Amino acid sequence: MAGAPRTVLISGCSSGIGLELAVRLALDPRQRYQVVATMRDLGKKGALEAAAGEALGKTLTVAQLDVCSDESVVQCLSSIQGEEVDVLVNNAGVGLVGPLEGLSIATMQNVFDTNFFGAVRLVKAVLPSMKRRRQGHIVVVSSVMGLQGVMFNEVYAASKFALEGFFESLAIQLLQFNIFITLVEPGPVATDFEGKLLEQVSRAEFPGTDADTLCYFRDIYLPASREIFRSVGQRPQDVAQAIVKVIGSARPPLRRQTNARYTLLTALKAADPSGRLYVRIAHGLLFRWPRLLDLCLRFLACGCPGTRVWPR
Repeated sequence: MAGAPRTVLISGCSSGIGLELAVRLALDPRQRYQVVATMRDLGKKGALEAAAGEALGKTLTVAQLDVCSDESVVQCLSSIQGEEVDVLVNNAGVGLVGPLEGLSIATMQNVFDTNFFGAVRLVKAVLPSMKRRRQGHIVVVSSVMGLQGVMFNEVYAASKFALEGFFESLAIQLLQFNIFITLVEPGPVATDFEGKLLEQVSRAEFPGTDADTLCYFRDIYLPASREIFRSVGQRPQDVAQAIVKVIGSARPPLRRQTNARYTLLTALKAADPSGRLYVRIAHGLLFRWPRLLDLCLRFLACGCPGTRVWPR
């Protein structure tokens, strides 16, 4: 006899990975999940509700949740029966790209408030119930930028590095309570949001930034970034499917990278613990051998062996 559906709370479901994941779980043919799909602005729920179709109101509920607000978190959990969450998916996040000198401290703090402290706030809220029941699964949408630094993404990468350290540390303790943590680490994900972000920053002024750095940002980083997203970027649907498989696993892993095309780049850091190899090769591809970078991306984009999404 099948057990009761697992309650899955997902943050950041107005678009992208969160939307795709919520719909896939809600439409599971075996109805194993009761999905609470949340977003900060309910005015953006139209796309999610349209994609959910007949699942809306049955296996999928849309709720308001601002991960930066204690009150909002409490109110959201109070709408869940018994306030019991079986699977928490921390997906809400914001990006930040640009020369460091042109970014305000307040803007940087906002990235950490959402990407890091937003996830911590949700985990603190659901942990007491998970510990009491001695079961649970916490999924965190991290990034390969939580494993390696990327030029002009310093603050965003730092927020993901923080997630990696926090949840790896927490995973050790929570195993005693039969609670699993999984850090899902996508590479570039091609969404409308990413395209608009790159377009916006290409026109931004970044006051206080020296001319050389602005030139590097506009003439080297932005073209290379667009090409990377085009060549090795995944669809949100691909990442969502990887998360579905992780949630359905009997023994969830601590980490799961979703894009095999990106493995070679992340492997550079592991190959040399000093960090020199990754920094010098990344610098060389961007500043000294741009044609080689272009050839590498063309090779990866052609769908050659080893470039598909991990089928796990």
